[in-house]
Amino acid sequence: MKVKTKQPYFGLKGAWLTFWVTVACATDMTLFGYDQGVFGGVIVTPDFLDLLGIANNEKLQSTVTAIYDVGCFLGALSTMYIGERLGRKRTVMLGTTIMAVGAILQIAAFGMAQMIVGRVIAGIGNGINTSTAPVWQGETSKASWRGKLVIIEMIMNIFGFMLSNWVTFGLSYASGSIAWRLPLAIQFLFIFVLWGTVPWLPESPRWLIAKGRVQEADVILADLEALDVDDPYIITQSKDIQWAVNYERENSVPWSMLLRGKTGPNQGTSTIRRLILGMGTQAMQQFSGINVTSYYLPLVLIRSVGLDNKLARLLAACNSVSYLLFSLIGIPNVERWGRRKMMMYAAFGQFFCYMIITICIRYNEDTTIGQVANEKWAKASIAFFFLYYVFFGIGWQGVPWLYPTEINSLSMRTKGAALGTATNWIVNFMVVEITPVGIASLGWRFYIIWTVFNFAFIPIVYVFYPETADRSLEDVDRFFQENHDILVCKDPDARSSKRPARYLEHERDEVRRNSSIRPADIDAVLQRRRTADKANAGVGKDEEEGHAAHIEK
Repeated sequence: MKVKTKQPYFGLKGAWLTFWVTVACATDMTLFGYDQGVFGGVIVTPDFLDLLGIANNEKLQSTVTAIYDVGCFLGALSTMYIGERLGRKRTVMLGTTIMAVGAILQIAAFGMAQMIVGRVIAGIGNGINTSTAPVWQGETSKASWRGKLVIIEMIMNIFGFMLSNWVTFGLSYASGSIAWRLPLAIQFLFIFVLWGTVPWLPESPRWLIAKGRVQEADVILADLEALDVDDPYIITQSKDIQWAVNYERENSVPWSMLLRGKTGPNQGTSTIRRLILGMGTQAMQQFSGINVTSYYLPLVLIRSVGLDNKLARLLAACNSVSYLLFSLIGIPNVERWGRRKMMMYAAFGQFFCYMIITICIRYNEDTTIGQVANEKWAKASIAFFFLYYVFFGIGWQGVPWLYPTEINSLSMRTKGAALGTATNWIVNFMVVEITPVGIASLGWRFYIIWTVFNFAFIPIVYVFYPETADRSLEDVDRFFQENHDILVCKDPDARSSKRPARYLEHERDEVRRNSSIRPADIDAVLQRRRTADKANAGVGKDEEEGHAAHIEK
């Protein structure tokens, strides 16, 4: 009697296995987006404000909202220490469980103290998850898919944000605490999905190789590519990752030296520069002014534009739909345009929108031009709030989360993503904390801040940020091994959105070295993989059988 052996991942391989990793990571980001948006509706719910006794206290309203970001900051920092020990999967499971505890405390809250504790605990879990999920996705994806998949994750973040806006708008017609407790409870839909998917999915093969578990990693690499473990491409990929691990160990510089500006005889592995670049994208995302509107768009429309509560909520919900739809533009273009162009184009669009918003709100607040003119200027500003989300969704929603997972070396990837995420959350906290007070005290001048920041991002990205599109993670390691000039605008390869020829040639040579077949067959292997990437499917059956027969010979 033949005994069936249990197959890992329910027998899934290749694109289907990557799909389920993406489902888990995207659910994680959907939960992040939902959490980020839901409190914007909760904080303007009368029952919530009365129960917590903060109906007329702008300072406490901003604090109970922003304290969540402090938790996220602490959670992200903790990932620097627990992420490499636990691995990607177990870290996500830990973060999800902590979020569940925080959600229960918020749902059951009857006072300010319990709500703040719940917000901080949920934030810690979210900080852990948002530091880890993009890294896990990036390390289990093909180079040609990596950017698209992380962008899809962030689009699901927008979906969560959109869902929270419609849920809070719909329940604004309900009376009592259900209007805010039920929106908070819906978080568990995403938590249950994460508990049900993450445990059976593959660990990051790069993390396994860094831990010396090479054979286990090779099997996962083969399953992710739907190839045999002894395929020349899998052998090459594994050896390339092992090279990156060994190079990092041999050339890394201790933190004690890095913090004193010492880089070693070979300038190390550009660790500090890479960390700063990754953290910089996250800081710029928050200084673009997105959370002036993500957390507070109903509040902004009520106080700066002069709309009533219901209309402000409705417009915020409609805006989230257009935000989601236009962010889809980023999926096909994140590889075509590259990370640099997406950030620069979007920054210019955001600068333009905030400039017009500033002008419109300036005249909306002008008491000398009459109420009718004020209303016209207010309506004009609404259009540019909507347009701002279009540009942000295309360029700055996903790339800042993708870039730290690509730019940092393997040994620093978890730490780099954690520091980038921590930067995001601490700047996020600052923006969320000052927004209600800034609008109340500065009026239209408050929006000048975000206009200036967005304009400044264009030269910063152009001068300092190397392109990572269409590169393997090991290509990025080689770039920093060979290039120590921080002004990348002078290097054509650093600006190109296409993979430089020298990296393609290196890959071809390595496949030849690890293969016993003829050079013509090596080209066939690489071409087969490129075709599979484009079609999201394998090559034809006849070609596969012919190749297998040749290998047997």
